[in-house]
Amino acid sequence: MEFLEIIKALCEGFGKTLLLFAITLLASLPLGLVISFGSRSKFIPLKAFCRGLVWIIRGTPLMLQVLLVTLIPYYLFNVGNTTIISFFGIKMKSLLFVYASLAFILNYACYFSEIFRGAIEGMPKGQYEAGAVLGMTKGQIFRKIIFLQLVKKTLTPVSNEVITLVKDTALASVAGVIELYTMAESLVNEFVVLTPLFYAAAFYLIFNGLLTVLFAFLEKKLNFYKE
Repeated sequence: MEFLEIIKALCEGFGKTLLLFAITLLASLPLGLVISFGSRSKFIPLKAFCRGLVWIIRGTPLMLQVLLVTLIPYYLFNVGNTTIISFFGIKMKSLLFVYASLAFILNYACYFSEIFRGAIEGMPKGQYEAGAVLGMTKGQIFRKIIFLQLVKKTLTPVSNEVITLVKDTALASVAGVIELYTMAESLVNEFVVLTPLFYAAAFYLIFNGLLTVLFAFLEKKLNFYKE
């Protein structure tokens, strides 16, 4: 009976981990591409802002970023969590999850942006010139010529970041989010046994194993393009 209770609770925590993982990935990938374009912009203020943002995010711990995002509404705008809750009619758990999600999205978007920027700058200039000769706009060149090559070039480093994201979700506990690791920790204290931590490790390993298989499949599918 104790085993079933532990597994049920861990599944609940893992559900929150999956939700945070999915939201972060779906939002940070396109945002990272936008930031990479900003980092390469000829408009100096935009370029400076994007590169400065990336420098700050990459130079500070994710745990600190989650904590700062949680505290920003109060210290910058003097708006407390209770005020936000009453205004939007949401629960405290949902608000804390939003804080954690925002911090994760911004963090991973900055890391992805550097991966994308390096891949874009590594593309042969001849491909851009060939597209221009054919009368294509910059947007068409990117969509029809560069994009698939960009996906192939960045798949391996992006997959590494994605797997790291799975493990980093444990840092959402700083904002008070009850995800897989936090749930396992609370179960250890409740039942006075260490097995929930081993079960949680199994959850992480299985999920990361599935992601590894998925990315290996995608890499195989993209092998049609030879550099």
